[in-house]
Amino acid sequence: MTPGRKRIALGVFEMINPSNGMPTWTHPGGRGDDWDDLGYWIRLARTLDRAGFDFLFFADTYGYPTIGGSLPVEVAAHGLQFPALDAMLAIPALATATERLGFVVTSPTTVEHPYATARRFASLDHYTRGRIGWNVVTGSSQSTTDGLFGVAASGTHDSRYDVADEFVDVCLQLWQGGWEDGAELRDRGANVYADPARLHRTEHSGNAFRVSGQFAVAPSAQRTPVLFQAGTSARGRAFAARNAEAVLIQGQTIAQAGAHVADIRAQAVRHGRRPDDVKVITGVTVTVAENPAAAREKRAELDACFAVRDAAVVFAGFTGLDLREVDPTTPLTALPPSDSGQTLVNRFVRPGEPVPTVGHVLDDFRRKAIRGFQVTGSPPEVADELTAIVTGSDVDGLMLEPTFGGQECYEEFIELVQPLLRDRGLLGESSGPTTTGASGPTTTGASGPTTTGASGPTLRERLSGRPGGRLAPTHPGSRFSVPGPAKIEETSV
Repeated sequence: MTPGRKRIALGVFEMINPSNGMPTWTHPGGRGDDWDDLGYWIRLARTLDRAGFDFLFFADTYGYPTIGGSLPVEVAAHGLQFPALDAMLAIPALATATERLGFVVTSPTTVEHPYATARRFASLDHYTRGRIGWNVVTGSSQSTTDGLFGVAASGTHDSRYDVADEFVDVCLQLWQGGWEDGAELRDRGANVYADPARLHRTEHSGNAFRVSGQFAVAPSAQRTPVLFQAGTSARGRAFAARNAEAVLIQGQTIAQAGAHVADIRAQAVRHGRRPDDVKVITGVTVTVAENPAAAREKRAELDACFAVRDAAVVFAGFTGLDLREVDPTTPLTALPPSDSGQTLVNRFVRPGEPVPTVGHVLDDFRRKAIRGFQVTGSPPEVADELTAIVTGSDVDGLMLEPTFGGQECYEEFIELVQPLLRDRGLLGESSGPTTTGASGPTTTGASGPTTTGASGPTLRERLSGRPGGRLAPTHPGSRFSVPGPAKIEETSV
């Protein structure tokens, strides 16, 4: 093992729909026949748990790609992120089938309400015994979602983040400030379930939300779920620096990823946090085979699954920019600006580089969609490139993205690449099954061994490397903790 090298977190990106991005559901290595079978997801979770992965991440949305408010024929015919099931409802079953694997699920701040969201995630933290994370999003396919919920337009890109700041604050007051530690007595002899004197009423009247009353869920192992965020626009990074404990980026180059990492950490410090309070995790699609030629052949087979027309439909669903009939030679900057999907648009327009054309954008998006680094090769080649990404950008973790949609790509990574990364010191010494001794299960995650009670380490412990599982005292949400006054202070970013 290389001494002094940072150990990274390891996760997997999934969506409960036929293809997970571009259409691969018809491929023999896809999951067209079993994506809606809970047993499939249980098998995947068990595979990742045995291999020592830190989390399984579910991207989720109420929406789907539409253009001009209508469903393009390609979306239904080709299974373009449609249909889809609610990932949150699968989490308790997956948690029951695993011992240590964490679960992160996406939930929006636009069409949901803080109390309902706080209640769901507090419940999930109980059901998983502290292995849940919330990917906070301000919306996805927002015009579609607004129509489905019958609400007015949910604001501009930046104003949605303003609402999200308040939304998260309300949730934090409920989680951190509703119950004191020890308020849940469960004293049968005295007929006292909870001590009323140690419960605190939440009173919030803000610009977007009003909440008045008691939080009806006792503190869970983490109290607050691990807060994830996935937007890398300027406003998204500001939101992450204030609120997130883990930030997901889709790195395209090492330099670009490194710049995002440095910016997020610098902004976190300005919020009174430590640089390492925010873990930055990049997406990566790995196509690996025993020899380079076989790996490249497999990647070419994957690329052949993706059509330009399908890519244009999905791109329009994310950004509001319909490129289907636009001259491929048109520069992207010649198109009218869009208020949606700025993270996606910004990945193609970089300072100091030539402006891409519509044709270039669609061809790139066809092959990569919203994914991060694309790594293809033999096991040593893949390990070399992943090591270069981690050391060159200073990211804290890798999140694997599927290739053809099924589990085979993860199994290949576990067999061919993971041992090499462990030998290089990027992963813990042991990623095998949990071993139980006198002190309870001992597990090695992203930051080394952690020993806890029968439920194993919390997701926060695995990612932060700090014991206890609760929100860091440097997190802005800690100001809501009780005992003591728990009052929301409006914070501008």
